[in-house]
Amino acid sequence: MSPFTNQAGRQTDESPIGLADPSTRSLFTRQLAAVLPQGALLSSPAECKPFECDALTAFKQIPPLVALPDSVEQVQQIVRLCNQHGVPLVNRGAGTGLSGGATPHAAGLLMSLNRMNRVLEIDEPNRRIHVQPGITNLAVSHAVANLGLFYAPDPSSQLASTIGGNVAENSGGVHCIKYGLTVHNLLAAEVVLPTGELAIFNPVNGPDLLGVFTGSEGMLGVLVSAWLKLTPRPVGVATIMAGFASVESAAQAVANTIASGVTPAGMEMMDRSMTELIEDFVCAGYPLDCEALLLCELDGETEDLEAQLIQTQSILRKAGATSLRVGADAAERELMWKGRKSAFPAVGRKYSDYYCIDGTVPRKRIGEALKIIEKLSKDFGLPVFNVFHAGDGNLHPLIVYDQAVPGQTDRALQLGDEILRVTLELGGTVTGEHGVGLEKLNVMCDQFTSDELEQFHRLRQAFDPAGIMNPGKAIPTLARCAELGGMHVHKGKLPHAELERY
Repeated sequence: MSPFTNQAGRQTDESPIGLADPSTRSLFTRQLAAVLPQGALLSSPAECKPFECDALTAFKQIPPLVALPDSVEQVQQIVRLCNQHGVPLVNRGAGTGLSGGATPHAAGLLMSLNRMNRVLEIDEPNRRIHVQPGITNLAVSHAVANLGLFYAPDPSSQLASTIGGNVAENSGGVHCIKYGLTVHNLLAAEVVLPTGELAIFNPVNGPDLLGVFTGSEGMLGVLVSAWLKLTPRPVGVATIMAGFASVESAAQAVANTIASGVTPAGMEMMDRSMTELIEDFVCAGYPLDCEALLLCELDGETEDLEAQLIQTQSILRKAGATSLRVGADAAERELMWKGRKSAFPAVGRKYSDYYCIDGTVPRKRIGEALKIIEKLSKDFGLPVFNVFHAGDGNLHPLIVYDQAVPGQTDRALQLGDEILRVTLELGGTVTGEHGVGLEKLNVMCDQFTSDELEQFHRLRQAFDPAGIMNPGKAIPTLARCAELGGMHVHKGKLPHAELERY
């Protein structure tokens, strides 16, 4: 197996360079050791193995070296050394990513930023906080809870995922429908460029480099600190749990709610099979006699909240809700959401391996997408559990399989590709918040034309002419797409051109 082939045999776009040369590795290692504190450079396979993959375990590669810097200056020196020696550099936070974006390079350096995890400043009057990249998402909200503020983006992994990783993937979460993704809550970023220079990206003057950097998956530089927007905690909160007799009626309820002018703080949906797994795991009080379950959270000032609550319940009932319950107090609301946040571990508790897809479709086509996914699940002989951000059509099908069974990993990855192609056919996109990484390279060829991909490569080259930053990720080469016969869905036109693109 090539060092650039994943467990399932899927070839990446890059050939081994850098540390594959023994003389380069020897000199680079000595110079790197001089930059880092004692114990901050790992080199043995046993030390480096914990960094071999992110949460997409189908892609694994033990890195030759792992660096653990604890200062901006160390990061700059590391990047300069990588640039000087042509050593590929992969940045890593907590490793909770689901697209293989932090998979190490077989001939490169893996740099973990977890030791840079401090709050640098809390600016209460301006409702912002300055943090290092290794701080966890949830720790940011904890740091300002006594001020009645919170950091809005809340991916399911928020207990462990870091701000650096959130920025790299443009993470969202349950509340993204109202409060936005990471890009909407990031005020400025301090970035070490691929040359080792330090830059501040903010959207105040000139081109929006902050927007370009957010979601760039470690290809344009290294985040070393971020200024985040803080949001006042709402005065009132209400959570509605509604059961439906079909996924179509639940999907229609979502579309009708948004069309009415109500903007929920969060709107999550799960199918019956997922509801059953969650209920068995955490006893969240979910009804088990419905085909789809919808959680809808509303927040705001008391009078406005009461009006929204009455209006939304009416919409859900008209759409066919067979059961409807409003959380009686904070404890009951927390339990409802604990179930949703426990979806992934509930699947992992019962099945040896699962593969989480991340694609987005227009809200009005959610029901159609789930029916097609159900058929594909039967065709491939692999169970699929659905739980997702219904408010913005961001689907997260979980394909369960067993790596120990020959051929099942390949089949799971193929099923994932087919599901993502369905999102394109329905007028959506192949990713919503998990990024492309290694996982979606093939289907990127379906979504984008050769001209569009060429522009991506040009942008990347403008930042990183040496091509050292996370090579082989996120943007497929044109040769790869040609070899796969990709971009065949275009032929000069986008499917469903009348639909707004996300």
